[in-house]
Amino acid sequence: MPKPSLRDPALIAAPDSTLADEALRELLLDRADWLRQDASLLAELGLRPDVANMVEFGPIALSRVNEAHRRESGERRRLEAVARANYAAQAQTHAAVIDLLEAESLTDLARRIDELARLRFGLAAGAIAVENLETPPGGWVALVDGQVDLILGSHKLARLGHCPTAVGLFGNLAPEIGSAALLRLSIWTPSRQGVIAFGAADPAAFSPEMGAELVTFLARVVERTAERWPAP
Repeated sequence: MPKPSLRDPALIAAPDSTLADEALRELLLDRADWLRQDASLLAELGLRPDVANMVEFGPIALSRVNEAHRRESGERRRLEAVARANYAAQAQTHAAVIDLLEAESLTDLARRIDELARLRFGLAAGAIAVENLETPPGGWVALVDGQVDLILGSHKLARLGHCPTAVGLFGNLAPEIGSAALLRLSIWTPSRQGVIAFGAADPAAFSPEMGAELVTFLARVVERTAERWPAP
């Protein structure tokens, strides 16, 4: 079978470029000396011949490889940083759970929520609020019936980001809160609706795109811990 030729009109008109590629390969093999002697063409292709008459990567090709390596290294460093941050957050969350489980009263529980927010997670404040509290324990915020839905949104379990409806949960620190993580609570029997809130001065600390898994876990721990004592 004759070798394909780039001069073959039928080949040029063919919709499938496979034969044309094969013909080009054969042509380059036949004209290897000509290719090696055309320095300007090699430069445009990013290639150069070495002393052993073998084609090597030239500056253009090497720059492309280096750029790809930089992108890969940058992405790897970003993923490693995210992994370290996630690991640190999980470790702090596990330590926070121990702190919460050691609470000795409802007042102590509220104090520990605020302390873990500030000392463990570097936030501005932590707060707990529940609807229909006749005598709110120290550190707890009393809400009226239906206020949890006004804060979170009807039947929503969590809300992250800028939350103007939640600023009242943080007392005197309300003007300093730029963003917050809010989780719905359901405590005691019959169930009382509530909110555990973590506030940050940084408006970008919490955003709607973030996952709420770790904070949700803390909320479930708070629910179980609070149920050690009767509803106030």
